[in-house]
Amino acid sequence: MKLVKNVSVLLTATAVVGMLAACGNSNGNNNAGASGSAVASGSASATGTASAAPEKLKKISLFQSKVEIAEPLEKLADTYKKETGNEVEVWGSAGDAYMTQLQAKLAAGEGPTIFSVGTGAEAEKLKSYYADLSNEPFAKNIAPDMALKDGDKIVGVPYGVEGFGLVYNKSLIDPKDVKDVDALTKALEKFKAEGKNGLSLSQEAYFLIGHIINTPFALQADPTGFIDKLNKGEVKMADTKEFQEFAKVMEAIRANSVNPMEVKYDSQMGDFAIGKTAMVHQGNWSYGMLKDYGDLGFDIGMMALPIAGNDKIAVGVASNWVVNNKADADQIKAASAFLNWMLTSDAGKNAIVNEFKFIPAMTNIDAGDLDPLSQTVFEATKAGNTIPWALNYFPQGIIVNDLAPAAQQFFLSKDMTGEQFLQNLDKAWANGAK
Repeated sequence: MKLVKNVSVLLTATAVVGMLAACGNSNGNNNAGASGSAVASGSASATGTASAAPEKLKKISLFQSKVEIAEPLEKLADTYKKETGNEVEVWGSAGDAYMTQLQAKLAAGEGPTIFSVGTGAEAEKLKSYYADLSNEPFAKNIAPDMALKDGDKIVGVPYGVEGFGLVYNKSLIDPKDVKDVDALTKALEKFKAEGKNGLSLSQEAYFLIGHIINTPFALQADPTGFIDKLNKGEVKMADTKEFQEFAKVMEAIRANSVNPMEVKYDSQMGDFAIGKTAMVHQGNWSYGMLKDYGDLGFDIGMMALPIAGNDKIAVGVASNWVVNNKADADQIKAASAFLNWMLTSDAGKNAIVNEFKFIPAMTNIDAGDLDPLSQTVFEATKAGNTIPWALNYFPQGIIVNDLAPAAQQFFLSKDMTGEQFLQNLDKAWANGAK
């Protein structure tokens, strides 16, 4: 699978409006009570297994980009030292400057022992620095298809997962009644006749086109291989079945729903919360806005975008923990021990779920009390019932700069056919992939 010029950034509820989308950032890149083996204070080794005297390991350093977990991560390092006697120095989170600083430190031979990398081109760029984690105890607990890999080797552990699909009002929609494009279209026509908005998109680039177009890409036998061929002009969306069905869905939305160009994210979720909209194409992060409405008066769920037989939601990993293979052998050993402790101990698992607020990407971590959308993502992840975030591998900036204008033109041109829309998307892609 070829990794191209893009990196995903984990969406948080606080960042969504300013970032325009779950997977975007300011640089235009395309890119969410624990159970298990207990670790008693003072009676467990650094790897989380019972031992009379924890092994003394070399001090290590950790550097990562998520500002919102900086403080709880430092607290976790303190707990680790209390339980094992071993030290992890957490370097200050660098936010948007993270990659620049990380690359400079690595190039100077002063890199951290553990650091974070995004999924996609960012991971590919730095892969020469990754230690092989395939045989570490925690590796077997990574959820299906969620590990960062270099070939067959596991080289990164996912922070957590997020997912998106059709968020729906259970009092208005039954997923079994919209399992294909024809059924979905009929449902939208019915809602229009009843004066309701059947399926709402909003005008922000990712919510207009970036997320929803992920599905036809993800349904390809080799999504990144398809993207590579698309970049080279060897395939066309207009000639591909999954995209043809996608275009029919977009035609149905244009004909039967409120024009997305008149809808912003906050009004999209507001109308859904008060029952004016049956479905929105959104992710688990959108629950953060819905909960502000209190008791909605109906239950909500998340289901697949039903094109080409798809019955899975899109779940992805935006960032991963990796170990610097340029560190000395004792540091690599200590880094693996810390990751194992974080991913298997009570203290570590509790921090991931309750302090970091991640949806676990590990099968040995109980997610605790999740909201309904996050619970759906978590269950799909554990079962491996997901499609990937193919958009992680789109050329950098193509969603905002190229695909979004094409989608805007489609929704503002009532006479444009779905086939013409796909042809325009192909032209936009060719421009963005230069």
